[in-house]
Amino acid sequence: MTTDTLSAPVAVVRIAHADGWVTVCDRALLSPGRGAAVLLPDGGQAALFMDRSGAVRAIGNRDPFTGAYVLSRGLLGTADGRPFVASPLLKQRFDLATGVCLDDEEVSVPVYAVRVE
Repeated sequence: MTTDTLSAPVAVVRIAHADGWVTVCDRALLSPGRGAAVLLPDGGQAALFMDRSGAVRAIGNRDPFTGAYVLSRGLLGTADGRPFVASPLLKQRFDLATGVCLDDEEVSVPVYAVRVE
């Protein structure tokens, strides 16, 4: 006896990059409050974060203070209602909406537009 099983559609995360949208992972692979590093077509990296409400954001994964690709390993938090990630190395905080460092506004990381489809 066989049965046909319909599988539910998988939601994917796409990042705006260069001239289009790049699929970077299945949404199911993201955990609220934790980051994930993804490789971009040009060899760069982005850090993806899903907050507890399910919103997904992406910034560059390279910590501009150390040059290490570690922001995806940082801790999420909020300051004055602004979501940020704190670098796991020197603890500078980067605004997830603007990429600006909350501890040194002259420093920032790239921010990527994100779609969950």
